[in-house]
Amino acid sequence: MTGVTGRVALVTGASSGIGTATARLLAARGMRVVVDYLHSGTAAEKVVAGIEAAGGQAMAVQADVRQAAAIERMIEQVHAAWGGIDVLVHNALTPYVIKPFQDMTWEELGGKLNDEMRAAFVITKAVLPAMIEVGWGRIIYLGTGLSRQPREGMIALGTAKAALAQFARYLAQELGPRGITVNVVEPGPVEDTRMAAEVFDEEHKQRQVAATPLGRLAHPGDVAQVVAFYASEDNAFMTGTTATV
Repeated sequence: MTGVTGRVALVTGASSGIGTATARLLAARGMRVVVDYLHSGTAAEKVVAGIEAAGGQAMAVQADVRQAAAIERMIEQVHAAWGGIDVLVHNALTPYVIKPFQDMTWEELGGKLNDEMRAAFVITKAVLPAMIEVGWGRIIYLGTGLSRQPREGMIALGTAKAALAQFARYLAQELGPRGITVNVVEPGPVEDTRMAAEVFDEEHKQRQVAATPLGRLAHPGDVAQVVAFYASEDNAFMTGTTATV
């Protein structure tokens, strides 16, 4: 088994925002990090270069997390270089529409549900064999506060992420005896993310800030700190939980 500092972490959707912050932090803590991306190859390579410049180890791999064959190729590539994946941070955000239920088609709602669950299913299936073999693993899914607190127009994302959170609880129960923990991190609004750019105008942002005890929106690094705890040796006994950031 890889040593504590040599654990291999796969972060999906790691070319920007929370994914990038998480990849950097896990690398700084001694993990070898796989930076998964879909379209942003240049950005992903930049993340890798930054990690390597700081003395860490990382590699960028392109894969659409909804495609089993693409995931399989990515896992094989990682196996060839570093062996099995010990930590999965599933952060990649599949597309979704922002509109009221009354204006929505089943394809829009059902499509998001299908994409969300297919991606989680496929990526989890792919990393599990190596985790089970060594009797240790950490799985962290990125959810959203919108799965608990509805907001106008966000029914597709909120419903899909609520399904993901329940999926995680079932997995936690099933995989606990194998030494694998499964947890969810649910950020509220986060600065400098694609979602924030798509969803918040300045007025909405100010309302969110006013409603936040710390008087600001979260930064990607705030979320990464919580993910890193769940990914670490320190988290030996928390599983099936959801952390709200």
